[in-house]
Amino acid sequence: MNAHAEAAGGTQSRRMSLIEAIANVGVGFVVALLTQIIVFPLFGLRVSLGDNLVLGSIFTIVSIVRSYMLRRVFETMRLYGTETSTAGRRARRP
Repeated sequence: MNAHAEAAGGTQSRRMSLIEAIANVGVGFVVALLTQIIVFPLFGLRVSLGDNLVLGSIFTIVSIVRSYMLRRVFETMRLYGTETSTAGRRARRP
């Protein structure tokens, strides 16, 4: 489906769902890394930059998978809901 169709209320492709999830989590990774660097020392946690990067990377991978899967679940629910409500309206018409 092209961008015009998506803007007009069409579905989002799996590929675009994945790209959106990666972009979203990529920005989140940078924010989380900076937050770890600032907040960890406030709690007495001394973590090297390398360890922060590894820890952030693990959580980022988990977050990408979670975000993508939730996106697909909600897209499936949206599609199923549309088909169900359309079918219900057709069934009630004389």
